[in-house]
Amino acid sequence: MGFLPRGKINQKLYISIDIHINMLKQKNLFARSPTLETVIMVEKTIDKFSGEFNKRNIWKKLPRKVMWQTYLIILDYLMSINKIAMDRNGTLGYIWNPKLAKILSKRPEVKIWNHQKWNLYRKN
Repeated sequence: MGFLPRGKINQKLYISIDIHINMLKQKNLFARSPTLETVIMVEKTIDKFSGEFNKRNIWKKLPRKVMWQTYLIILDYLMSINKIAMDRNGTLGYIWNPKLAKILSKRPEVKIWNHQKWNLYRKN
């Protein structure tokens, strides 16, 4: 009772900090925290249909159903980390470019966060 069988672990990853902050800003008590799997699904769908549809049409094209409020929180999160953008007509576009980020990271004037360096700073 209350224990999971060996080998069957019910794990769902949550992107809690950033999304929780967004939820607090919106003061939406009914908003839900999406799982990492849901965020990735939405991100891949936007990447696939980049520049073709508005947010409502992309929401309809998702492989799995997602509540509208949860979907809006994911969009806010992806916009806040500069992975997607919306034009004045409401069309969503995927703007994340890892190749460009790698090139820019080699410039001395550009500082890009590196979790390995951060862990070294935290230990000292």
